[in-house]
Amino acid sequence: MTSTNKTIAEKVAAFHAAQVAAIERAPHESADRARPVDLPPEVTATLGQRGADTAAKIRSAEDPVGLRSVFGAELAALNAAGVPADVATAGLTMPDGDLLDVDGRRTSVTEARDGQAAVLVFYRGAWCPYCNITLRTYQSELVPALADQDVRLIAISPQAPDGSLTMQEVNELTFTVLSDPGNHIAGKLGILTRPTDDTRDAQANMGIDIAAGNADGTDSLPMPTVVIVDAAGDIRWIDVHPNYATRTETAQILGALAAIAE
Repeated sequence: MTSTNKTIAEKVAAFHAAQVAAIERAPHESADRARPVDLPPEVTATLGQRGADTAAKIRSAEDPVGLRSVFGAELAALNAAGVPADVATAGLTMPDGDLLDVDGRRTSVTEARDGQAAVLVFYRGAWCPYCNITLRTYQSELVPALADQDVRLIAISPQAPDGSLTMQEVNELTFTVLSDPGNHIAGKLGILTRPTDDTRDAQANMGIDIAAGNADGTDSLPMPTVVIVDAAGDIRWIDVHPNYATRTETAQILGALAAIAE
């Protein structure tokens, strides 16, 4: 199986394996811990330099093993909590509001859809390696399939527009990437979360400052979520992932679209 037809879960697993390898090597290479990390082809094909940068940050941190423990504990807690009870459901009108495009121009979900059905992807930010893996996968696998169905693909995050532009340029995305300042739309969908204090400290140890990148200066984040909206603006399908290391697979999205069309 080549890197182009691996699932997102398989690509994430490869990335995790590279991280673990980097962490295990860290105590033995203290004099050279800032050097680039060698990633397997299935990771570099979908994540590129951002994956190497992330793995290097973990390895060069003061306590890379401790960082991994913190993130592992956070993921376990998110798994245990599950999907929030008040998440929007199919049949409701898709909430809308002021969004910003990559140039800082005001727009909205309705304007971005332009009368078409759409797949909306809520992601955390350009700093998140899982988001990069996912959006690059959607670019290669989902964009061509959606073009045949006259369905738009729109990615939305709480980042300032320059973060959206970075995500678009680094991953060579041809679909629309928008900013949701203040997470207003994500909040209406009921998919908001925020890092724990321990996770925030661990992120700072890696040089990640979510609040600085978010348009509203907070560290609130959407749970990775895919919403299918029909041409009338109604939610037809929604898939929420409290665990940010898991994502909606391309096959799931295409399957949901097929079921809606029946």
